[in-house]
Amino acid sequence: MYTLQIEHTVNDYADWKQSFDADPADRAGSGVVSYRVSRPVDDSQRVLIELDFAERARAESLLETLRTKVWSGSGRPASLDGSPETRIVESVEVRTL
Repeated sequence: MYTLQIEHTVNDYADWKQSFDADPADRAGSGVVSYRVSRPVDDSQRVLIELDFAERARAESLLETLRTKVWSGSGRPASLDGSPETRIVESVEVRTL
């Protein structure tokens, strides 16, 4: 499993969430099999998103789509502040206790 981790600052969470829910990058069509949205308990202006993929190439492709079509130009949500921090990680062990 591969996870695209995204963290960014938002100036209006409700507005950002509406943009996220509109799904401009077509998460399901891009190979996302599950996702999580989190917010730090001590910073309501930060959002952490984890998008899970079965294939690394699909994660890399969606990241490129986000960079070129969602986070830049006229498609960029007004609620985003600055540039998102991203990374793709591979799960090497998962346990449920």
